[in-house]
Amino acid sequence: MDANTTNTDNRIYRELCQLTKNKTAWNEKIPYVASLLENSTPKIVAKAMWMLGEMGLLNPQAIAGYTANIAQFITSENDLLRERAANALGRIGRADYKLVSPYMGSLLSLSDDKSSNVRLSFIWASENIATNTPTAYANDFPIFEKLLDDDNERVRMEAPEIFRVIGKRKPELVMSYLAKLEYVATHDTNKVVRIHAQGAVKAIASSLSQ
Repeated sequence: MDANTTNTDNRIYRELCQLTKNKTAWNEKIPYVASLLENSTPKIVAKAMWMLGEMGLLNPQAIAGYTANIAQFITSENDLLRERAANALGRIGRADYKLVSPYMGSLLSLSDDKSSNVRLSFIWASENIATNTPTAYANDFPIFEKLLDDDNERVRMEAPEIFRVIGKRKPELVMSYLAKLEYVATHDTNKVVRIHAQGAVKAIASSLSQ
C-alpha cells in the first residue's frame, strides 16, 4: 500500500470516527458510508458496516437498500468483516426484523465460525434481534445450547445471555434448557459464565412465574 493510499484511508477513518459522534448528520451521510463498503481496505469497510448498523438502529428504513450489501460479507474470508456484518445485521434487525429476515440462514451459519470473535458477534447480534423478535429463533436453540460449551471463554460468557433475553420475553421457548443452564451455572470453570447462566435461569424462572 503506497503512502497516498494510507493517508487517504487514515483520513476516511478519522471522518467516520467524527461522524460517529454527530448523529444529526447520519441520515444524509448514509449513502456515503454505504459506498465505503466497496473500499479495498478491510478496516474502512469494517468501520462503515459498524456505522451502518448503528444508523439502521435509529432509522432502519434509510438502511433498507443496503442490507444485502452488508449481508454479503457474512461469507467474507476476512474474520473482521464477518464479525462486523453480524454486528450490523443485529442492530438493523433489532429495529426492523423484516429487513434482515432474508439473511437469517446465513447469519445462523456464523454460530460455528472458525473465529471465536465471529461466534461472539453472532450471539450479540442474535440478542439484539431477539430483543424485539424473540420468535425469530424459535427453532434454533440447539445452536445456542452448543455455544454454552464453546471452547472459548468469551463466547461462553455471552452464550447464556441469549437465553436470558428470550427468557424474559418468551420463557416458554427456552424453559426446556433450564437444566442445562443450571448445570453451567454450577459447573463452568469461568466465574462470569456461571454468573451469566444464573442470570438466565432467574430471568426464565421469573417470567414463567408471572
